[in-house]
Amino acid sequence: MNVPRRLRSTSMRTRGAGPGLAAAAVPATAIVCMAGAFAPAATAQSAEPYPSRVVRLIVPRAPGGLVDVVARVYAQNLAERLGQSVVVDNRPGAGGTLAGEAAMRATPDGHTLFVATQDSQVLTPLLRARPPYDALRDFTQISLLFTTPLYLFVHPSIPAQNVRELVALARARPGKLTYASLGVGSTQHLAAELFKSRLGLDIVHIPYKSTSQALVEQQTGQVDLNFTGGTSHFPFVATGKLRVLASTGLKRSQLHPGVPTLDESGVPGFDMEPWYGLSGPARLPAAIIARLNRETTAILQMPSVRDRFAADGLEPRPTTPPQFDARIRADLPLWSKTMREAGFKPE
Repeated sequence: MNVPRRLRSTSMRTRGAGPGLAAAAVPATAIVCMAGAFAPAATAQSAEPYPSRVVRLIVPRAPGGLVDVVARVYAQNLAERLGQSVVVDNRPGAGGTLAGEAAMRATPDGHTLFVATQDSQVLTPLLRARPPYDALRDFTQISLLFTTPLYLFVHPSIPAQNVRELVALARARPGKLTYASLGVGSTQHLAAELFKSRLGLDIVHIPYKSTSQALVEQQTGQVDLNFTGGTSHFPFVATGKLRVLASTGLKRSQLHPGVPTLDESGVPGFDMEPWYGLSGPARLPAAIIARLNRETTAILQMPSVRDRFAADGLEPRPTTPPQFDARIRADLPLWSKTMREAGFKPE
């Protein structure tokens, strides 16, 4: 797999585990729920009930991060509804495409599923001159799972109490401030690059392989700022270890109404709310798609699940497969145009 050495529109140096597109992660697999005995293999696959054996849920993030936590909540409930074990298979790295390639190559029988992310399906492939796959051709869309705004956090050593002050500081110190992301092409990376492009800023990119790793280094002042979703950083705002300046949606988050949007903080029209969904390999049988969509919709409507997702700053978004497919179709030209305007060039 060819991997871009760097984006021409941004400077970058690596820290910790190295750049997301350059690091090949060793899969970390964990069984999250045992909901019945393993079924014996049948000689005729078409005659097997679904599911007939353990279901693998590939997650393009390291254990412990927001997407991994949500995947495990979903996997536990899915296992209970399917009456079969569900295994979470963590495959971080390469902007989510390592996990995507593993899911794409799986047998299309419903026993391998994929937590598809906006970066793995749209953003990272757009940054490749030779994309590893086509999200519309090589996958079956089952349902969106949830959306979330990103939030702009800074270390308290940064003398900026709001976005305007941060912009003034970055302009006074070109190339001195740093920001964290989950790798080249991730939503965190794109949000920061769009922020830089809109305002003409020079801030250095430091990619990490996990949200938790980036959080640890930001708390200690090893990196100055980042855009991230969920609520993992907010407890450290309460203790004074971090400061939150803005959110990336056009409307303020209902969970954090006191946090202004970038749109109202001097970056008009800034709107970025990443999505996460459930996909499988291409040519997944219609009956299995319908079953998984039905179970996913029921799970996302459970009060306990909605409350659990809300605790992480997420809004459940169950959809039909065509609606999820339409979301990707709309995203591709939108983000292709946005990247061109921001100076990104596929490599």
